[in-house]
Amino acid sequence: MLELLVGRSYSTDAEDPALVRAMPVVLHIERAEPPNRTAILEAAAAAAIAVCLDPRAEPEGEWHDEVVTWIHGRIRKVTRRARGAHWEAVQALPGVTISVGGAEARALVPGLVVAAPKELTRLQISGSELPEDEPGPVPADVPVLWLNPKVPMTAGKAAAQVGHGTMLLAPTLSEERLKSWAANEFRTAVRTPSVEEWQALLDGGAVAVRDAGFTEVEPGTTTVIAEWPGV
Repeated sequence: MLELLVGRSYSTDAEDPALVRAMPVVLHIERAEPPNRTAILEAAAAAAIAVCLDPRAEPEGEWHDEVVTWIHGRIRKVTRRARGAHWEAVQALPGVTISVGGAEARALVPGLVVAAPKELTRLQISGSELPEDEPGPVPADVPVLWLNPKVPMTAGKAAAQVGHGTMLLAPTLSEERLKSWAANEFRTAVRTPSVEEWQALLDGGAVAVRDAGFTEVEPGTTTVIAEWPGV
């Protein structure tokens, strides 16, 4: 499955709505006790790549056909929020849930948007905003997903973008590092650099996510830069 990720642009063009495929990413956001923004973005980033590299997505696996069809087409993710019983209901849908610092996100096996189950379609796409936080120093031996400091994004939008980031980063890693990353549940650090640091990252040729611009940002906007410090 990993080789199929090589060279993907992770942008989308206009397409027949009946044929649009997407990976749903569900964020667990309770009204009374919302999660930490950085933690839920890190959970979403890990969950997205975890689905793609899950053994069930390998040849002969039960997820293989859906994942490969999605990867071969135009990559798209749709982020929704869930709470209470609705969050519990999506756990029965095929996918991977990752928890980081008490924040949870579940990436589901991609499929046709028009054929999404009711457990998913009843969830709201909007309303996923969370306040900025101070995540602290980057932990050792994890990749960093840098958010564009000049482009504000809702938590839902940012969750999709960091998910693209881990998928773009994975094919650049050695097999040994990839196995180590998987053993660590694909943990990342999501951070926002200064404008000067962001420009240096762009100039350095790091892995970059460029958005198609259907929601929140202009087409072609670089939303995330992914790097593994020291690699």
